[in-house]
Amino acid sequence: MRNKLRFAQRWLMVLITIASLLGWTAPPAIALTEEQRLVAEVWRLVDRAYVDDTFNQQNWWLVRQRAMKQSLNNKEEAYTVIQQMLASLNDPFTRLLKPDQYRSLQTNTAGELTGVGLQISLDNDSGELRVIAPIAGSPADQAGIRPADTILKIDGTPTSGLSLDEAAERMRGPIGSTVLLTIRREGQELADLSVKRDRIELNPVYADLRLQPTTTSTTPQKVGYIRLTQFNANASMEVAHAIDRLEKQGAEAYVLDLRSNPGGLLQSGIEIARYWLDEGTIVYTVNRQGIEGSFEATGPALTHDPLVVLVNQGTASASEILAGALKDNGRATIMGERTFGKGLIQSLFDLSDGSGLAVTVAKYETPDHIDINRQGIKPDVTVPLDPIAMGQLGTKADRQYETAMDYLATHTMVAGAA
Repeated sequence: MRNKLRFAQRWLMVLITIASLLGWTAPPAIALTEEQRLVAEVWRLVDRAYVDDTFNQQNWWLVRQRAMKQSLNNKEEAYTVIQQMLASLNDPFTRLLKPDQYRSLQTNTAGELTGVGLQISLDNDSGELRVIAPIAGSPADQAGIRPADTILKIDGTPTSGLSLDEAAERMRGPIGSTVLLTIRREGQELADLSVKRDRIELNPVYADLRLQPTTTSTTPQKVGYIRLTQFNANASMEVAHAIDRLEKQGAEAYVLDLRSNPGGLLQSGIEIARYWLDEGTIVYTVNRQGIEGSFEATGPALTHDPLVVLVNQGTASASEILAGALKDNGRATIMGERTFGKGLIQSLFDLSDGSGLAVTVAKYETPDHIDINRQGIKPDVTVPLDPIAMGQLGTKADRQYETAMDYLATHTMVAGAA
């Protein structure tokens, strides 16, 4: 074997010498334009990190070759080619964020934005723009927009050809300006809603102590009600403060309201799960090599009081991770409707021109290895959500909330029991 290798090496040296004597040289490398370098940069990041190593059953190298052959005379043309390249993955969460969109996303997760206050998603099957949930108290909430509504037009422009970020960008604008949204709701005629933009304060936690009559005592049960609307940078700290305050007020049980919570930062969801768990797996992650990572509870929990978690169709992503962790570890009773079903993990990459790239790099599985994506979390107790305004959540008009409070009053739950 060694002799064959030496023979091949000698012949290679002979061929190189002959080529040199004859004046043959390698063709010069072709310099890439700035636009081509950006396209190549995006392709390389997806090639290294994307969760599906078949790239939606296509030759990813050929996708690059076709993209690089296109005429790229300016940055916008490069963006268009990149968006076409990413669209071939059929994954709305792997997407380009132009510089202004990237800055807006960073502002959003930091705790504040300017716009109408909607969390949106593209339906994988129909391509329609769907409302996950309005932010509580936002202009969209006050205008009556609800989870599962479909936005057909934004200021008369059909949403069918827009990406998630393009749609979000059209709904943002100066405080006090208005945007016209054409909404379709199941069982109703199309509606045009004029929504005035405003500054959206993303304080994600509302909490207070409620008194609930019980069947076993003349003394009302003290129930801590915590509504969590988003997993932003403030969420975990605010939930910890809320639990601490309610414990000092004598809370004996809790309702954790995750309805219409579209998710947010993964780490925030993991930290909040740890507040309720002494031990156990919170979530598994599976990448394209099939390698499982996991996040564990580190104990001790901030409280061991009985817990009901409220969910609906707008409960998505990090909120599904939290609900799944509490359900599979036997820590809580999950009540409401089957959740949205977004079980994919995106990583954000800075690009050389100031834009960003979101790439789906893995998927979530609950502690019982249930794939969240497109399936969601099935509640232990199914209770439909009546068509009420966001401002009525957690009140007597809220059937899911009332059912949770009655459940706590009539059931003896042991935290950690299966």
